Amino acid sequence: MDNSFDYTKVNEIDLPKIIDERGNLSFIEAPSNIPFEIKRVYWIYDVPGGEKRGGHAYKNLYELIIAISGSFDVTIDTGKEIKKFTLNRSYKGVYIPKMVWRSLDNFSTNSLCLILASNAFDQEDYIRDYNEFKSLI
Repeated sequence: MDNSFDYTKVNEIDLPKIIDERGNLSFIEAPSNIPFEIKRVYWIYDVPGGEKRGGHAYKNLYELIIAISGSFDVTIDTGKEIKKFTLNRSYKGVYIPKMVWRSLDNFSTNSLCLILASNAFDQEDYIRDYNEFKSLI
């Protein structure tokens, strides 16, 4: 990441894209493309129409969310602003720092959401109550 990257703010990240007539390729390397060491990778798929995912914040975890296939919306709430990102390109992601509420919805058929996380799973790191989140920020 370049020195101008603000690790405390939600940012769209353009991943490298190598165009080739045989098919394009994108990749992620920490720390040059992503501002944290990757400790966990997980994905969300087969989301029924109308369903939402997320609906929480983390006390200490940072994430990069990518639409590997299909599309979906990521809505973030920093406590000062609410913003929606539509992810529909596998070479674009949304970086979400700690203490930002996020929800995912509007999943297209056969969409695949890839999430890279800075920490291993820790139930105690989740803030699942929106009022608690608002009081902490």
